[in-house]
Amino acid sequence: MAEEEDEPGFEEELEDGSGGLDAAGHGRRKRLFSKELRCMMYGFGDDQNPYTESVDILEDLVIEFITEMTHKAMSIGRQGRVQVEDIVFLIRKDPRKFARVKDLLTMNEELKRARKAFDEANYGS
Repeated sequence: MAEEEDEPGFEEELEDGSGGLDAAGHGRRKRLFSKELRCMMYGFGDDQNPYTESVDILEDLVIEFITEMTHKAMSIGRQGRVQVEDIVFLIRKDPRKFARVKDLLTMNEELKRARKAFDEANYGS
């Protein structure tokens, strides 16, 4: 991954108003997470340059999961808004996801406090 070149297997988002579908009805859209997914796949034991098809399938699954969770989160709590509490509520029964979200939220709060302390020390509020 030394060179940053456009992958030939990645399709740009269509601008013809077809909603990302080609004539055969297959999804063709800009890939949003391919670089990150390739790194994650390598970190979990895949080849350093995994097949483009594998990355595309995994990205489709990730996009589908995010879309479903967002729609569910929008339907609970305040209608039409996604809040952190809504996501936590949705994953509360999955111990692994719940623990990970809890860790990330705790880490986020610690980073906010550290930034605030750093700014106060440097700028003297």
